[in-house]
Parts: sequence; C-alpha cells; structure tokens
Amino acid sequence: MPQADPMRRLHICFLVLLWILSIPSTHELQVAQTQVLLQMRMYLEYPASLQSWGSYNGDLCNLSSSAHVSIKCQDNSVSELKIRGDKTAKSDEFKGFAIPNQTLSTNFSIDSFITALTRLTSLRVLSLVSLGIWGHLPDKIHRLSLLEVLDLSSNFLFGSIPPKISTMVQLNTLKIDDNYFNDSMPDWFDSLSNLNVLSLKTNTLRGSFPSSLCKIKNLTDISLSRNELSGKLPDLSALTGLRVLNLRENRLGSKLPLMPAGVVTVLLSNNSFSGEIPKQFSELGRLQHLDLSANHLSGIPPSFLFSLPSISYLNLGSNVLSGSLPDKLSCSSKLGFVDISSNKLIGELPSCLANTSNRRVVKYDGNCLTLDSQDQQPGSYCEESNTERKKSMARKITLAGAILIGLVLVLGISVLGVFFCRKCLRRRAAKHHLLPKNAQDNSTTGFSSQFLANARFISQAVKLGAQATSICRPISVEELREATRDFDLSAFISEGSLGKLYKGKLENGSYVAIRSLVLSEKCSIQNLKARLDLFSKLQHPNLVSLLGYCIDNSEQDDSTTYKLHLVYEYVLNGSYRAYLSEFSLEKPLKWSDRLAILIGVAKAVHFLHTGVIPGCFNNRLKTDNILLDEHRFPKLSDYGMSILGEEIERFEAKRQDSKSCQRAAFEDDVYNFGFILLESLVGPIASGQGEAFFLNEKASFGSQDGRRKIVDPIVLTSSSQESLSIAIAITTKCISPELSSRPSFEDVLWNLQYAAQVQATADADQNSESTSESQDYRRDKSWDSIGSHPSPTKQIIKPQNHRRIHK
Repeated sequence: MPQADPMRRLHICFLVLLWILSIPSTHELQVAQTQVLLQMRMYLEYPASLQSWGSYNGDLCNLSSSAHVSIKCQDNSVSELKIRGDKTAKSDEFKGFAIPNQTLSTNFSIDSFITALTRLTSLRVLSLVSLGIWGHLPDKIHRLSLLEVLDLSSNFLFGSIPPKISTMVQLNTLKIDDNYFNDSMPDWFDSLSNLNVLSLKTNTLRGSFPSSLCKIKNLTDISLSRNELSGKLPDLSALTGLRVLNLRENRLGSKLPLMPAGVVTVLLSNNSFSGEIPKQFSELGRLQHLDLSANHLSGIPPSFLFSLPSISYLNLGSNVLSGSLPDKLSCSSKLGFVDISSNKLIGELPSCLANTSNRRVVKYDGNCLTLDSQDQQPGSYCEESNTERKKSMARKITLAGAILIGLVLVLGISVLGVFFCRKCLRRRAAKHHLLPKNAQDNSTTGFSSQFLANARFISQAVKLGAQATSICRPISVEELREATRDFDLSAFISEGSLGKLYKGKLENGSYVAIRSLVLSEKCSIQNLKARLDLFSKLQHPNLVSLLGYCIDNSEQDDSTTYKLHLVYEYVLNGSYRAYLSEFSLEKPLKWSDRLAILIGVAKAVHFLHTGVIPGCFNNRLKTDNILLDEHRFPKLSDYGMSILGEEIERFEAKRQDSKSCQRAAFEDDVYNFGFILLESLVGPIASGQGEAFFLNEKASFGSQDGRRKIVDPIVLTSSSQESLSIAIAITTKCISPELSSRPSFEDVLWNLQYAAQVQATADADQNSESTSESQDYRRDKSWDSIGSHPSPTKQIIKPQNHRRIHK
C-alpha cells in the first residue's frame, strides 16, 4: 500500500497535465485578433481616430468607446467594430482612382483590407464610415457570415454590389449610402430573410426597383433615394412591416403603387409618377409623412389625404393637380405642413387650409385660386388643364356608356338566341321574355347616376373671396408711450445687442413686447418700410408674431440716428432656457416635452429658410430666444433682426451673391441650433462656453457611463436609449466644424421627429407595462384579502421585479 501512493500521485499529476494541455489558449486567440486590428489600422493609413491603438499595450477590447471608435468583444473575439473617419467630403472628380486628402492613397488595396477583415470571424456588427475606402467591394466580404449589421456609408466604393452578400443570411441592416456604386440594382434581396433596414441612398444604381424586396416580410425601412432607378413600382401592400419608404430623386414612373397599411413615411418626390393618387391611400391610418412633390400626378387632390388620422406632413407641390378642393374639406388636427403649390388648382382655398390660426403651415402659390394674392397664376393658365380634365372625364363617361351598351347588346343577343332556341324546341312564343326594355332601364339607371354625380361635381359654383391681410400695422409713438407709461423703468425687461426690451399694454387690454432699436439714417426709411412689410409676412405658429412698428426720429440727440420700435405679441412663460435644469425655479421639462419644443423651433427655422424671405441673415438661435406660452408651446423671437439693422448696407452690396450668403446663413443656423440641442441634453451652458464644453465632453456621449456624467438627470430618467442616441447624433452633426458635414434643417427636423416618435412608442410601452403591473398587483391583493393562495405551479411576479427603467 505505501508503494501504491507515489504511483497514484504520479498518475494524478499526469492527468492534470493532460487537462491543462487540452485547454485552448485564449491568450493566443486574443493576440491574433489584436494583430488583425493593428493591421487594419495600417491599411487605413493610421487615421486620427485610431491613434490610441498604437500606444495602448492592453487588451483593445477594454478601450472605452467614443463617437469615432467602438470595439466590443465576446469570448475573446471581436464581435462589434465601429470606426468613423473624417473623410466626409464627396468629390465630382472621383473616377475610380485615389484623390489626395479625400480617399486613401494609391497604395491602398481594398482586396487586402477585406482579406484581413474577414479574419475577424465572430463579427456581428461592422461599421466603417467616412474612411476614404475606395475600389470595388470584393465578393469575399461574404466570409463574415455572422454579420447582422453592415454599414460602409460615405466611402468611395464603386462598381456593383457583390452578389455574395446574398449569402449573408444573418444580416438585418445593410447600409452603403453615399458611395459610387454605378451598376444595376441587384434583385437577390429575398435571400436575406432577416433584413429589416436596406439603405442604398446617394449612389448611381440603375435599373428597376428590386421586386425581390416584396418577399421580405421583416422589412421596416427601404431607402433608395438619389439613384437612377426607373420603371414601375410593384404592389407594396404585402410588406406589412414597412414603416419608411424613401425613393426620392429617381426616375420612377407609371402610377403610384398600393402601400402597406402600417407605413409611416412615404417619400416619392422628384420622380415621374403620373395618374391619380390611389383611393387605397385612404386606408393608411398610420401615415405621418407623405411627399409626392415634383411628379406628374393629375386629377383632384383626394380629400381623404388631408384628414388621415396621423398625417402631419403632406407635400403635393409641383404636380399637375387640377380642379377645386371641397369647401368643407376636413383637416387632421395633427396636420402641420401642407404644400399644394405649383399645380393648376382653381376655386377657393378651404377654411382648414386658409385659417393659419391653427398652427398649420400651408403653401399654395403658383395655382389659380381665387385669392387676393400676387402669387397666383391667371385663370387661363389652369383652364387648359381643367378643360382637358373635363374632356378626359367625358371620354371616360362615353367609354363607360359604350361598354355598357355593348354589354346590353351582347346580353340581348344571347337572350334572343335562347328565345329562338326555345321557340324551335318547345314551339311556343315568348315575346314577353325579350330583354331590350329591361336593359335600357338598367343602362339608364347606372349611367345617369354616374353622369349626374360627375356633373354636380364639375358645376360647383366658384365662391369669390379675399385673403386676410397681414395683422402688422404702423403704431404711433404716442400709443407706445401710453402702453409703457412713457417707457418707464417698471416696463423695462432687458437690454442686449438688439437694444432695449419693454413690456406694454395696449388700449384693447392686450400685452405686447416692444423692442427698441437705434438705426443709422444711412438706412433709408422707405427701404426700411419695404423690409418691414416683408418682415411682417413671416407668419408661422412657432414665430413670435410682429404686430406693428413705429419709426421715431422726433427726440434723437444725434441727428444721424433714429429709433425703430418693433411691437411683438407678449409670450407669458419666459424662455426655454429657464426650464432646462433641475435647479431652475421653473419645473424642468422631461425629454418628450423638450423634443416637442425643439421640433417646433426647427419647423420655424425651416420656414424661415424656405418662406417669404429665404434670407441672408443669422436668426440668432439660442435657448434664451425660445419663448414658451401658457401651454408651453414654443415661439422663436429675435429672428431675422439683422436685415433691419446696419447689415442692410452689406446686404445691398452683396445682393449679387445672395445664394452663397443664404447658404452661409443656413449653416450658421444649423450650427447654433446644435448648441440648443446640446443644452437640451445637458442643461444650461454659460454664455460663450458652448464650443469649449462640447469639445471637452464630446467623447462622453459615446458611452453609457459618459452620458450619465454629463446628460441632465431629468433627460436620463425620462428618455429611451434609442431616442437619446438619435438626438445626440444629430447634435454632433450640427456642431461639426466642417460645413459640408452639417445637415440641412430639413434633415434636422426629420431626425427630431423620428426621435420623438421612438420616444412616444417607448412611453406607450412603459405605460402599458405599468397598467399590467397595477392589475397584477390588485389581483394579488385580492387573493390576500380573502385568505386564498395561488396555485403552487403559478409564479407570482411582483410589480417592482419587472418595471422598465430607462438609464
């Protein structure tokens, strides 16, 4: 027995050694993954976003994420890799070869790069954006068979989309926007049965819309805008999960297709669609955004489009729509923007479109409406179209009558044939069975009712009317002195670069805000009045209304200057800035309320960029200039002030370069709005410190821990992660130092509305869960109250155990 013990110990040691040798070397696997990442850094020519990789000696999986780089690992392998570069500028000079400072150099080999990339076999998410990658995308990309998300946007890829991507069956998101793919649109997408998002925007792909997409039931987003697609769209009603369809700026034609009932956004502008808008669109109860502008659509705009329950944006501009809208047209309460301009509509504008007091923006210029307005066409412009429409309707009626008469004749001949057969077989007369009289009666009934209905519609009387004039009026200085008790200190509100601001009370009892400016006499009063007239036409629900003005040169010590008093509506509840901090005197706003205010302001600025004065001025966007009324409805103040001051001279001198000036103003507004978004996320920032704060804290937005440090706690506790991420992304783009990287205000508005929609869905889900929890809790209490106990097989989950918490 004593001799057996050493043998036993030796046997155990041998087994332990075998077990140790059988364990896979995870360290070697991690080293291999690290080598691939460092090799990719070399292929990408050491971009600034990957600079930290070179000096980092630890595990790259442990690096904190940023807005430009994110690495996530699972089981010692890279599972997610996101890299965003700074090569965002697109070039018309790109011909398939390297361009200095825009693409990677001529030494770059996309084949070698993808070969190295495919060694990361566990990748599930891959995003390589704005890195200057150029060349034909190799088919071997399909070796990343586990990929669920592939985003290669904003690079210089060209040629065809690799067919082998069709074998990557795990893909749920495929984005290759803003590249140079110039071959035919592939039609093998039906093999990607898990695909949710397909985005191939801003390429030059040719051919027809891929009908294979109609077989993917999981699709939620199809974005193929800004390509060269042509032909007819298939029936899309089978795509029951589709929420966004963006096919703008292609060459698609024929008639509009049927749409899925659950679609939320349909963007088909700048194509060649013709015919009438399908009646099936009346069934789109969730539709919020519909853009059919710049096509060749005809007929009368369907009334149901304006009253869809969820519709908020409707653009039918620049078509050949004709006829008149019904006097009693019903508009949805959510409808905030309508464009029916540049068509051939006649008659009177319906009250729900003419009345601007319901916070609705309506564009209707370029028609033949009976309005007292300079922007309508003469009646002869629309007569040809309406005459042609009547002729077309008459042709349809004639054709319908001919078909009906033909059917009657065929039916009559058939009956006669039967009659004579029976006469020959049964030898009896049956004259009373002849059908001509009945056929004639049926024809009269069916034909006449349709004809009379159309006749009533065509012959509706045109009611003449005049458009309401602007509410802005000249106000005497005496009236202003009485309203402010001779500009007493008690009426004084504040003073800034735009002069003094007073609160006044007019004779009718209404309160007003009076802005007093001192202007140089070099600005002619006649010119100023003309600009004030234009300025007064900037009427929008989210702009503080200009009620009147007063030009006062009676008591100036300096004869070279005079005073301009601008009289605005008085907005009760102060500035938006006062509601952005948990330490403010006012009750801080939760995230959904902030989004609603931001959307309102964005709508106002978008209107300023495309409205009466698409102007050459900075709109002074900041949180102090956003005022809230008693319902916390936002109104932008101090907009467009620069055109009324000393900048008029510069405006006149640079009139010939108005387009570049306008573009610069737009970019300034986008940039400044970015800081409004930033303060909405983190709370008030000291004046002049916004840029420094953003540069110092920008990286913190890229991680959950970073967000907890800088984002306002009120926002963190009342927002969903997805909605918050959308807002952070658009904020970062707005504050980009590169002008070309900043979005348009239309894009800003679009993203904010999408963030609000995502947040509303999350809030609805949370409320639903809370209701369910409450019902479960009451049911448990009822069991306790009667002394009963649930079945042992049924697990009771307390409400607090499954409450959703948004971090």
